[in-house]
Amino acid sequence: MLDDVIVVQSAVSAFNNAALWAPAFLWWAVLALPLFVFVYKYADMLNNCWDGAKGNMLQRISVWVAGLTLVWVVLFGGAYDVLRDSLSVLPMMVATIVFLTSLFVSSHLRKYPLPRMVWWRWLLVIAFVALVAVSDLHVWWGPLLQVGALGLGGVLGRVAKAEMRPVAGTVLIVMSVAVAMLMQPEFFRFGQLGNLTVAHLVAMLCLGGVAMATVAVTNVKAMGKIKKSVFAKLKWLMRVGCALGVALFILTEAVPVFLGTLVVLFAMFAMSVFHSAKSFDDMGDVLFAIMLMGFGVITVMPVITVMGILLLKKSGTDGFWGRIKALL
Repeated sequence: MLDDVIVVQSAVSAFNNAALWAPAFLWWAVLALPLFVFVYKYADMLNNCWDGAKGNMLQRISVWVAGLTLVWVVLFGGAYDVLRDSLSVLPMMVATIVFLTSLFVSSHLRKYPLPRMVWWRWLLVIAFVALVAVSDLHVWWGPLLQVGALGLGGVLGRVAKAEMRPVAGTVLIVMSVAVAMLMQPEFFRFGQLGNLTVAHLVAMLCLGGVAMATVAVTNVKAMGKIKKSVFAKLKWLMRVGCALGVALFILTEAVPVFLGTLVVLFAMFAMSVFHSAKSFDDMGDVLFAIMLMGFGVITVMPVITVMGILLLKKSGTDGFWGRIKALL
């Protein structure tokens, strides 16, 4: 009964059973509710710190989100020893996130001249590069992969002719992180040994759905050209497809099913926008803010949720909840 293997297995089993009923990200969000309420109440005062119009504020927030995500994926990733699969593509996925975030931040800072390097700035750069390198030590080429992704993203962003679009680039980063967390939830401490509760899965679906709605309303123009009878039939077909995708994802927790469901959701939202005679441009910032709030909750980064709340308050929600029905 006191054999080492049995003791360890019993402890792991008890820990996983507890994790099944205790999604940590959800309880962190509950504990942070007083902070979120405070920020929402005094958002007008706090928004004055951002100095500028709504567009400038959205751009600044998107850069901060990308930078914080870069630091998060390096610091909060966890240990590769906890992975279920000995041969995992997670290092490539993490390197992709590092590349995207560094490319995004660098492209938005390219118009600023490089600071004069003194000894303490060199120490900061060396320390950060070393931190990125030691985030992947499971194989000898791990540090080279991560540092290479960081450096390549920084150089390409610096020499780019234009900045990455704030909304599109942030959505790409957010969905890349979501896919990585579903691939290996235990690595990101999102779920232990792959055990995900309904709360985990529903939260991911909500995040993906809002992200697809954001892309649809910011890229598709309202034309009002689909006949009403045809639109109604297509809309119900899309709804049935979404319902089947959601049910299958909750049953399987499969990443391909998740991505397929997001494709159907985007098609439904895009069709709704294209069919409408009234523009949905005013909904883009609100949907983007809601996506940031959800992303901050899932990754346990309250500061991103706070920035989402500030952007939501700045954008205004007059008539938003009534018009959201048109997308669904």
